[in-house]
Parts: sequence; structure tokens; C-alpha cells
Amino acid sequence: MARTAEVVRKTKETDISVTVDLDGTGVCDISTGIGFFDHMLEAFGRFSCIDLKIRTVGDLHIDMHHTVEDTGIVLGQAINKALNGFKGIRRFSHAYVPMDETLTRCAIDLCNRPYLIWNVRFQRDKVGEMDTELFKEFHQALAMHLGACVHLETLYGENSHHIAESGFKALARALRTAVELDPKTGGAAPSTKGVL
Repeated sequence: MARTAEVVRKTKETDISVTVDLDGTGVCDISTGIGFFDHMLEAFGRFSCIDLKIRTVGDLHIDMHHTVEDTGIVLGQAINKALNGFKGIRRFSHAYVPMDETLTRCAIDLCNRPYLIWNVRFQRDKVGEMDTELFKEFHQALAMHLGACVHLETLYGENSHHIAESGFKALARALRTAVELDPKTGGAAPSTKGVL
């Protein structure tokens, strides 16, 4: 069965469509109107091996907040929908991603009990034109709407570009394993309760 989904969400602030294929190869077609955010989402798709098509039109004449947060909401909803009740997946995973002087760790549990631990600090207020505080907003929205418990921590680092990018890549690598089908589950949700 194909593990794909499409979610469309339109509000007064944003108009977003996201299509995902959990069993893809990381092919990305992304346009949010924010260059650095597109770069991060492409890294996320590539290293998670999730095919992504994202179209976001947001109220960038105000600021980038709604565009970034709402993209996280819709991406989380699309991955959750494609997981179809979290049946047969590995569920838990973690990844360490070094990027020059920076090292970031992500641990994830696809448990349908969303939570975010965010131990990430930036040296600057912006990367390119993007406010660094928006990276937490994206990850928070993604975790809440995906139904994932995400612990993301930059263990050390100085360059804000590297800190942001290693975080997206660590989340991607952890998610890549967590969404994989585990033949030992027999297609059931990986929980002693029998449902997630």
C-alpha cells in the first residue's frame, strides 16, 4: 500500500498544499517564498528520503512567521496522514549530525503524543533574511501535527547556518528510520496498547 498523502490548508494568512511519499527517495519540489526555509526543507526531504512537494503562499508582507509555522502544521498533518495510524513502523529513532564545528542530536518517538524539547541556541537573530526564532516555531508545529515526541539538541556549535541545517538534517535522519516499516510488527501499531 502506498504511504502517500496530500493536505491542503487555506486561511486568511496562508495558502498551503503539501504532498508526501514516505517511501520515496527524497525528491523535492518546494516553494515557500523564503529562500533559506526552502533550503532547509529540501535538506529535510533529501535526508529523510521522503518525497516532498510543498507550495506555500503566505503573508510575507507582514513577516515570515505565519508562512513558516503553517508550513510546519501542514507538513506534520501530511506525514501523519501517510502513516495511517502508525501501523507497522519502527516508531523510535535517533540521529547525530555533525556539520563543521556544530553537532546536533535528535531523538524521535512517533507515538501520537506530541512533544518538543528544543535545546538549540543561535548566535545571531537571522540566517539570511529568516529570523532564527522561527526554527523553533516550525519544529513545534511539525511535532504537534505529526504526533511526534521530538528531542532536538545542538550539543555545540557557533555558525547559525550550521546550527539550523544540522537540526533539520538530524530530524530528517531520525524520521527516516522511525517511519520505516518493520516486518517484525506484522503490520500492527508498535505499542503494548495495540494502538497509537
